[in-house]
Order: sequence, then C-alpha cells, then structure tokens
Amino acid sequence: MPEGSAVALTVDLAVFTIREGVFSVLLVERGVEPFEGAWALPGGFVEPSEDAESAAWRELLEETGVDRFEGHLEQLRTYSAPDRDPRARVVSVAHVAFAPDLPEPSAGSDAAGARWWAVDDLLDGGPDAPALAFDHAQILRDARERIRAKLEYTTLAREFVAEPFTLPELRRVYTAVWGVPPDLGNFRRKVLGTDGFVVPTQDRGAGGSAGRPALLYRRGTARDLQPPMLRTSTPREE
Repeated sequence: MPEGSAVALTVDLAVFTIREGVFSVLLVERGVEPFEGAWALPGGFVEPSEDAESAAWRELLEETGVDRFEGHLEQLRTYSAPDRDPRARVVSVAHVAFAPDLPEPSAGSDAAGARWWAVDDLLDGGPDAPALAFDHAQILRDARERIRAKLEYTTLAREFVAEPFTLPELRRVYTAVWGVPPDLGNFRRKVLGTDGFVVPTQDRGAGGSAGRPALLYRRGTARDLQPPMLRTSTPREE
C-alpha cells in the first residue's frame, strides 16, 4: 500500500478466453490481507513510473505468470466507491482482455493460486463459485457485458476458431460468450452477407446438416459489423 497519498491508484484486469467451449476468466487466490484466501481479478497498485496499462500487464505477469499476449485489450471503466477497499481510499482503473489460446496460469507474487473459472458460474450462481474480493464481482459483470457487446458489432469471434472453420464452429463462439445461441437465420445472413467477415474455401468439413459436410471458411479482413448482430435474447443477469 503506497504511503503518503490520500487516494491510491490500482489496476484490475478481467482476462477472458474460451477453454473447451466455456467462456472463462482468469482469477487469483489472494495470499495477503485484505481478503486473504478469497478469489479476485489480477491487479495491484500502479507504480509512480507507470501508466495504467503498463501496470495491468506487469501485475498480470507477476500474479499469474501470463505474459503480454496478442489479443483484444481495452480500458473498461474506473471504480471509485469510497469503501471499495478496506485499507484506504483506492481507485481502480479496470481493463478487459479477450484472447484465444491463453496458457495455464501459475501463482506468483502475493497470489496463493491462479486458475481459469467459468464466467457464468461465477456470476450466475454456480454451486462451487466463490465470492469475489473487493468489488470484483461488479467489475467482472461489467466486463462480461463489454465482451458480449463487442461480439455484436465486431468480428472478434473469428479469432476463437482455428482456420479453416465451419459456420457451426463460429456460432459456438457466440453461444459460449452470450450464454444463448444466436438466431441461426440472422447469424448466417450477417456472417455471409458482410463483406470480408469470412472467406469461403473450396473444401468441406464436418458439421453440416442432412449428412452433407459443411463448407469451410477462413477469416476475412472486416473488423466492424454495421448494423450489429444483436443478441436475440439476454441471458439472466444478477
């Protein structure tokens, strides 16, 4: 805890991926007070020589062993409730990341453990889900919604399927993140009707209907979806 300041600045990082078809987030088990033994998002205090993003990457490496990776990263929002940290007045700049093929974490620094958790179990009342430290449940809820929305108006979901891929494989990415499958007709119209979303190959793979192998695709160059591909229904929120 930095001394000599009325307000301390921290960072928290919600790192998401898809593991075996499950939308997952990286948490650490706190090894020090406050909330020793509780699970939390990776994060910590910003050092005088750092900006917030540099501190987020440093804390991620120190607490989980996960180094800087290629993928989507952006600031989520600032959390500044006066009582969010029992030690002092602490303001957190939260970041959200979403990337494929992230490694198994290893605990370090002041973390007693680190592992991937199913996001929906944590937020929607899974039987073994722990209570999160600080206000991290709220940060995680906001971060989940940011990623869900990101898939509505960008082509980010393509990064989570190996090329070449089928449309059913791509649709399962949306299902994992949204918690509900996208409407099949709207999904096909948006993916196939958006120039540069996917590029068809001449090959076929598994996953077709009526016994016919599905067409295989590669990623195109499009980044944004206008109009967006909206969720057909909203999963239950706490």
